[in-house]
Amino acid sequence: MSEALVLVFTALMGAAVLAYVILDGYDLGVGMLMPAAKDDEQQRMVNSIGPFWDANETWLVLGIGLLLVAFPRAHGIVLGALYLPVAAMLVGLMFRGVAFEFRVKAHGWHRELWNWLFWAGSFLASFAQGLMLGRYVTGFDRGFGSWLFAVVVGGALCGGYVLLGATWLILRTDGVLQRKAIAWARWGLAWVALGVALVSLAMPLVSQTIREKWFAFPLIVALSPLPLGSLLAGFFLYRSLGRSDWKPFACAVAIFVLAFAGLAYSLFPYVVMDRMTIWDAAADKSALGFLLAGAAVVLPFIAGYTIYVYRVFGGKAKPGDLYGETRL
Repeated sequence: MSEALVLVFTALMGAAVLAYVILDGYDLGVGMLMPAAKDDEQQRMVNSIGPFWDANETWLVLGIGLLLVAFPRAHGIVLGALYLPVAAMLVGLMFRGVAFEFRVKAHGWHRELWNWLFWAGSFLASFAQGLMLGRYVTGFDRGFGSWLFAVVVGGALCGGYVLLGATWLILRTDGVLQRKAIAWARWGLAWVALGVALVSLAMPLVSQTIREKWFAFPLIVALSPLPLGSLLAGFFLYRSLGRSDWKPFACAVAIFVLAFAGLAYSLFPYVVMDRMTIWDAAADKSALGFLLAGAAVVLPFIAGYTIYVYRVFGGKAKPGDLYGETRL
Protein backbone atom coordinates (compact mmCIF):
# COMPACT_ATOMS: atom_id res chain seq x y z
CA MET A 1 0.00 0.00 0.00
CA SER A 2 2.78 2.45 0.87
CA GLU A 3 4.51 1.79 -2.48
CA ALA A 4 1.22 2.49 -4.28
CA LEU A 5 0.87 5.80 -2.42
CA VAL A 6 4.38 6.80 -3.44
CA LEU A 7 3.57 6.05 -7.07
CA VAL A 8 0.33 8.04 -6.81
CA PHE A 9 2.15 11.11 -5.50
CA THR A 10 4.88 10.71 -8.10
CA ALA A 11 2.20 10.71 -10.80
CA LEU A 12 0.46 13.73 -9.25
CA MET A 13 3.70 15.69 -9.06
CA GLY A 14 4.54 14.79 -12.65
CA ALA A 15 1.06 15.78 -13.83
CA ALA A 16 1.30 19.13 -12.02
CA VAL A 17 4.69 19.89 -13.58
CA LEU A 18 3.45 18.91 -17.06
CA ALA A 19 0.33 21.08 -16.65
CA TYR A 20 2.52 24.01 -15.60
CA VAL A 21 4.97 23.57 -18.48
CA ILE A 22 2.16 23.57 -21.06
CA LEU A 23 -0.11 26.21 -19.54
CA ASP A 24 2.50 28.69 -18.31
CA GLY A 25 4.79 27.73 -21.17
CA TYR A 26 2.60 29.36 -23.80
CA ASP A 27 2.26 32.64 -21.90
CA LEU A 28 6.01 32.71 -21.25
CA GLY A 29 6.42 32.16 -24.99
CA VAL A 30 4.05 35.03 -25.76
CA GLY A 31 6.13 37.23 -23.45
CA MET A 32 9.33 36.32 -25.30
CA LEU A 33 7.67 37.20 -28.63
CA MET A 34 6.62 40.70 -27.53
CA PRO A 35 9.62 42.58 -29.02
CA ALA A 36 8.78 41.20 -32.47
CA ALA A 37 5.33 42.85 -32.51
CA LYS A 38 4.01 46.39 -32.93
CA ASP A 39 2.38 48.34 -30.10
CA ASP A 40 -1.22 47.45 -30.96
CA GLU A 41 -0.23 43.83 -31.57
CA GLN A 42 1.50 43.68 -28.20
CA GLN A 43 -1.75 44.66 -26.50
CA ARG A 44 -3.62 41.88 -28.33
CA MET A 45 -0.92 39.42 -27.27
CA VAL A 46 -1.39 40.47 -23.65
CA ASN A 47 -5.16 40.20 -24.07
CA SER A 48 -4.78 36.61 -25.28
CA ILE A 49 -3.09 35.49 -22.06
CA GLY A 50 -4.54 38.02 -19.60
CA PRO A 51 -7.35 35.92 -18.10
CA PHE A 52 -5.19 32.82 -17.71
CA TRP A 53 -1.56 33.56 -16.89
CA ASP A 54 -1.95 34.05 -13.12
CA ALA A 55 -3.91 30.83 -12.67
CA ASN A 56 -1.42 28.91 -14.82
CA GLU A 57 1.27 29.40 -12.19
CA THR A 58 -0.90 27.58 -9.64
CA TRP A 59 0.37 24.32 -11.11
CA LEU A 60 3.97 25.28 -10.35
CA VAL A 61 3.06 25.94 -6.72
CA LEU A 62 1.25 22.59 -6.60
CA GLY A 63 4.20 20.68 -8.08
CA ILE A 64 6.72 22.22 -5.67
CA GLY A 65 4.31 21.73 -2.78
CA LEU A 66 3.99 18.02 -3.54
CA LEU A 67 7.78 17.72 -3.64
CA LEU A 68 8.07 19.41 -0.25
CA VAL A 69 5.41 17.42 1.58
CA ALA A 70 5.45 14.03 -0.17
CA PHE A 71 9.22 13.69 -0.66
CA PRO A 72 10.75 15.58 2.28
CA ARG A 73 14.09 13.76 2.11
CA ALA A 74 14.68 15.00 -1.43
CA HIS A 75 13.53 18.59 -1.44
CA GLY A 76 16.55 19.80 0.56
CA ILE A 77 18.93 18.24 -1.96
CA VAL A 78 16.98 19.38 -5.02
CA LEU A 79 16.24 22.95 -3.98
CA GLY A 80 19.65 23.36 -2.37
CA ALA A 81 21.44 22.36 -5.58
CA LEU A 82 19.13 24.57 -7.66
CA TYR A 83 19.12 27.58 -5.34
CA LEU A 84 20.51 30.10 -7.86
CA PRO A 85 18.39 29.12 -10.89
CA VAL A 86 15.30 28.95 -8.66
CA ALA A 87 16.06 32.47 -7.41
CA ALA A 88 16.55 33.63 -11.01
CA MET A 89 13.24 32.07 -12.03
CA LEU A 90 11.41 33.82 -9.18
CA VAL A 91 12.98 37.15 -10.12
CA GLY A 92 11.85 36.63 -13.71
CA LEU A 93 8.31 35.77 -12.63
CA MET A 94 8.22 38.87 -10.40
CA PHE A 95 9.37 41.05 -13.31
CA ARG A 96 6.57 39.56 -15.42
CA GLY A 97 3.93 40.12 -12.78
CA VAL A 98 4.85 43.74 -12.13
CA ALA A 99 5.29 44.58 -15.83
CA PHE A 100 1.99 42.91 -16.73
CA GLU A 101 0.07 45.11 -14.31
CA PHE A 102 1.85 48.41 -15.01
CA ARG A 103 2.31 48.31 -18.80
CA VAL A 104 -1.39 49.00 -19.50
CA LYS A 105 -1.30 52.11 -17.31
CA ALA A 106 1.96 53.53 -18.68
CA HIS A 107 2.52 55.76 -21.72
CA GLY A 108 5.46 56.63 -23.95
CA TRP A 109 8.85 55.31 -22.95
CA HIS A 110 7.48 54.04 -19.64
CA ARG A 111 5.29 51.59 -21.54
CA GLU A 112 8.28 50.47 -23.60
CA LEU A 113 10.21 49.90 -20.38
CA TRP A 114 7.48 47.69 -18.93
CA ASN A 115 7.22 45.79 -22.22
CA TRP A 116 10.95 45.17 -22.12
CA LEU A 117 10.77 43.99 -18.51
CA PHE A 118 7.90 41.68 -19.44
CA TRP A 119 10.11 40.15 -22.15
CA ALA A 120 13.15 40.00 -19.85
CA GLY A 121 11.14 38.33 -17.06
CA SER A 122 9.68 35.79 -19.50
CA PHE A 123 13.10 34.92 -20.91
CA LEU A 124 14.81 34.75 -17.51
CA ALA A 125 12.11 32.49 -16.04
CA SER A 126 12.12 30.21 -19.10
CA PHE A 127 15.89 29.86 -19.32
CA ALA A 128 16.17 29.28 -15.56
CA GLN A 129 13.61 26.47 -15.78
CA GLY A 130 15.56 24.83 -18.60
CA LEU A 131 18.80 25.23 -16.66
CA MET A 132 17.20 23.56 -13.63
CA LEU A 133 16.01 20.67 -15.79
CA GLY A 134 19.47 20.20 -17.27
CA ARG A 135 21.10 20.23 -13.84
CA TYR A 136 18.47 17.83 -12.47
CA VAL A 137 18.90 15.28 -15.27
CA THR A 138 22.66 15.09 -14.66
CA GLY A 139 22.20 14.55 -10.93
CA PHE A 140 23.70 18.01 -10.22
CA ASP A 141 27.10 16.98 -11.55
CA ARG A 142 29.61 19.85 -11.31
CA GLY A 143 31.62 19.13 -14.44
CA PHE A 144 31.89 21.60 -17.32
CA GLY A 145 30.12 19.21 -19.69
CA SER A 146 27.13 18.95 -17.36
CA TRP A 147 26.84 22.73 -17.11
CA LEU A 148 27.12 23.06 -20.88
CA PHE A 149 24.35 20.48 -21.25
CA ALA A 150 22.18 22.48 -18.81
CA VAL A 151 22.71 25.65 -20.87
CA VAL A 152 21.67 23.80 -24.04
CA VAL A 153 18.54 22.52 -22.29
CA GLY A 154 17.79 26.08 -21.16
CA GLY A 155 17.97 27.34 -24.72
CA ALA A 156 15.89 24.42 -26.01
CA LEU A 157 13.15 25.07 -23.45
CA CYS A 158 13.03 28.76 -24.44
CA GLY A 159 12.51 27.64 -28.04
CA GLY A 160 9.81 25.23 -26.95
CA TYR A 161 7.97 27.95 -25.06
CA VAL A 162 8.22 30.26 -28.08
CA LEU A 163 6.61 27.51 -30.18
CA LEU A 164 3.81 27.12 -27.65
CA GLY A 165 3.34 30.89 -27.50
CA ALA A 166 3.25 31.28 -31.29
CA THR A 167 0.74 28.47 -31.75
CA TRP A 168 -1.37 29.93 -28.91
CA LEU A 169 -1.47 33.24 -30.78
CA ILE A 170 -2.55 31.40 -33.94
CA LEU A 171 -5.41 29.97 -31.90
CA ARG A 172 -6.39 33.23 -30.19
CA THR A 173 -5.80 35.94 -32.82
CA ASP A 174 -6.50 36.64 -36.49
CA GLY A 175 -5.41 38.95 -39.28
CA VAL A 176 -1.88 40.32 -39.50
CA LEU A 177 -0.90 39.20 -36.00
CA GLN A 178 -1.97 35.63 -36.74
CA ARG A 179 0.12 35.63 -39.93
CA LYS A 180 3.11 36.84 -37.92
CA ALA A 181 2.45 34.10 -35.36
CA ILE A 182 2.56 31.51 -38.16
CA ALA A 183 6.03 32.75 -39.13
CA TRP A 184 7.11 32.71 -35.47
CA ALA A 185 5.80 29.15 -35.14
CA ARG A 186 7.94 28.00 -38.08
CA TRP A 187 11.00 29.55 -36.45
CA GLY A 188 10.07 28.06 -33.07
CA LEU A 189 9.56 24.60 -34.58
CA ALA A 190 13.01 24.71 -36.18
CA TRP A 191 14.52 25.76 -32.84
CA VAL A 192 12.69 22.97 -31.02
CA ALA A 193 13.85 20.38 -33.56
CA LEU A 194 17.46 21.50 -33.13
CA GLY A 195 17.16 21.62 -29.33
CA VAL A 196 15.53 18.19 -29.06
CA ALA A 197 18.17 16.70 -31.36
CA LEU A 198 21.05 18.16 -29.32
CA VAL A 199 19.51 17.18 -25.97
CA SER A 200 18.72 13.65 -27.21
CA LEU A 201 22.30 13.19 -28.33
CA ALA A 202 23.76 14.67 -25.15
CA MET A 203 21.61 12.91 -22.55
CA PRO A 204 23.11 9.42 -23.09
CA LEU A 205 26.58 10.98 -22.87
CA VAL A 206 26.01 12.78 -19.57
CA SER A 207 24.20 9.90 -17.85
CA GLN A 208 25.10 6.22 -18.02
CA THR A 209 21.74 5.33 -16.43
CA ILE A 210 19.82 7.05 -19.23
CA ARG A 211 22.06 5.45 -21.85
CA GLU A 212 21.35 1.98 -20.51
CA LYS A 213 17.60 2.59 -20.23
CA TRP A 214 17.21 3.81 -23.81
CA PHE A 215 19.71 1.90 -25.90
CA ALA A 216 19.54 -1.64 -24.53
CA PHE A 217 17.79 -4.09 -26.86
CA PRO A 218 14.81 -4.68 -27.03
CA LEU A 219 13.95 -1.51 -25.04
CA ILE A 220 15.05 0.67 -27.93
CA VAL A 221 12.37 -0.93 -30.09
CA ALA A 222 9.65 -0.63 -27.44
CA LEU A 223 10.48 3.04 -26.85
CA SER A 224 10.67 4.01 -30.52
CA PRO A 225 7.03 5.32 -30.59
CA LEU A 226 8.07 8.27 -28.40
CA PRO A 227 10.63 9.85 -30.79
CA LEU A 228 8.62 8.79 -33.83
CA GLY A 229 5.49 10.33 -32.34
CA SER A 230 7.38 13.57 -31.71
CA LEU A 231 8.54 13.65 -35.34
CA LEU A 232 5.00 13.08 -36.57
CA ALA A 233 3.63 15.78 -34.27
CA GLY A 234 6.21 18.22 -35.61
CA PHE A 235 5.38 17.27 -39.20
CA PHE A 236 1.63 17.72 -38.68
CA LEU A 237 2.25 21.02 -36.87
CA TYR A 238 4.19 22.35 -39.86
CA ARG A 239 1.55 21.12 -42.31
CA SER A 240 -1.29 22.69 -40.31
CA LEU A 241 0.25 26.19 -40.17
CA GLY A 242 -2.02 28.54 -42.09
CA ARG A 243 -4.65 25.83 -42.51
CA SER A 244 -6.05 25.48 -39.01
CA ASP A 245 -6.28 27.65 -35.91
CA TRP A 246 -6.26 24.90 -33.26
CA LYS A 247 -4.20 22.07 -34.77
CA PRO A 248 -0.78 23.80 -34.43
CA PHE A 249 -1.30 24.34 -30.70
CA ALA A 250 -2.55 20.77 -30.25
CA CYS A 251 0.52 19.42 -32.05
CA ALA A 252 2.84 21.60 -29.96
CA VAL A 253 1.20 20.25 -26.80
CA ALA A 254 1.64 16.70 -28.16
CA ILE A 255 5.37 17.32 -28.63
CA PHE A 256 5.70 18.44 -25.02
CA VAL A 257 3.65 15.52 -23.70
CA LEU A 258 5.77 12.99 -25.61
CA ALA A 259 9.02 14.67 -24.52
CA PHE A 260 7.79 14.66 -20.92
CA ALA A 261 6.91 10.96 -21.15
CA GLY A 262 10.43 10.20 -22.38
CA LEU A 263 11.95 12.30 -19.61
CA ALA A 264 9.78 10.60 -16.96
CA TYR A 265 10.90 7.19 -18.20
CA SER A 266 14.54 8.31 -18.16
CA LEU A 267 14.36 9.53 -14.55
CA PHE A 268 12.12 6.88 -12.95
CA PRO A 269 12.44 5.70 -10.18
CA TYR A 270 14.88 8.41 -9.08
CA VAL A 271 13.82 11.67 -7.49
CA VAL A 272 17.50 12.65 -7.34
CA MET A 273 19.21 11.08 -10.34
CA ASP A 274 21.40 8.07 -9.43
CA ARG A 275 21.28 9.05 -5.74
CA MET A 276 17.81 8.75 -4.24
CA THR A 277 14.72 6.88 -5.40
CA ILE A 278 11.15 8.01 -4.84
CA TRP A 279 10.75 5.34 -2.14
CA ASP A 280 13.87 6.51 -0.30
CA ALA A 281 12.65 10.11 -0.37
CA ALA A 282 8.96 9.56 0.42
CA ALA A 283 7.24 10.61 3.62
CA ASP A 284 5.72 8.10 6.03
CA LYS A 285 2.72 6.06 4.91
CA SER A 286 0.38 7.79 7.37
CA ALA A 287 1.47 11.23 6.17
CA LEU A 288 0.96 10.26 2.53
CA GLY A 289 -2.52 8.93 3.33
CA PHE A 290 -3.47 12.20 5.02
CA LEU A 291 -2.07 14.23 2.12
CA LEU A 292 -3.94 12.11 -0.40
CA ALA A 293 -7.23 12.94 1.29
CA GLY A 294 -6.41 16.64 1.02
CA ALA A 295 -5.33 16.30 -2.61
CA ALA A 296 -8.60 14.54 -3.44
CA VAL A 297 -10.43 17.68 -2.29
CA VAL A 298 -8.10 20.38 -3.69
CA LEU A 299 -7.19 18.97 -7.11
CA PRO A 300 -10.76 18.82 -8.51
CA PHE A 301 -11.23 22.48 -7.56
CA ILE A 302 -8.01 23.53 -9.31
CA ALA A 303 -8.78 21.47 -12.41
CA GLY A 304 -12.41 22.62 -12.46
CA TYR A 305 -11.47 26.28 -12.09
CA THR A 306 -8.92 25.96 -14.90
CA ILE A 307 -11.44 24.39 -17.26
CA TYR A 308 -14.09 26.96 -16.34
CA VAL A 309 -11.78 29.94 -17.00
CA TYR A 310 -10.73 28.62 -20.39
CA ARG A 311 -14.37 28.09 -21.35
CA VAL A 312 -15.52 31.54 -20.19
CA PHE A 313 -12.66 33.47 -21.82
CA GLY A 314 -12.41 31.41 -24.99
CA GLY A 315 -12.42 32.88 -28.49
CA LYS A 316 -10.27 35.42 -30.27
CA ALA A 317 -8.55 38.33 -28.53
CA LYS A 318 -10.06 41.53 -29.96
CA PRO A 319 -7.95 44.49 -31.14
CA GLY A 320 -9.93 47.02 -29.07
CA ASP A 321 -9.68 45.19 -25.76
CA LEU A 322 -7.40 46.60 -23.06
CA TYR A 323 -6.94 43.86 -20.50
CA GLY A 324 -6.27 45.33 -17.06
CA GLU A 325 -7.19 48.91 -18.01
CA THR A 326 -10.07 49.13 -15.56
CA ARG A 327 -8.16 47.81 -12.56
CA LEU A 328 -7.60 50.13 -9.62
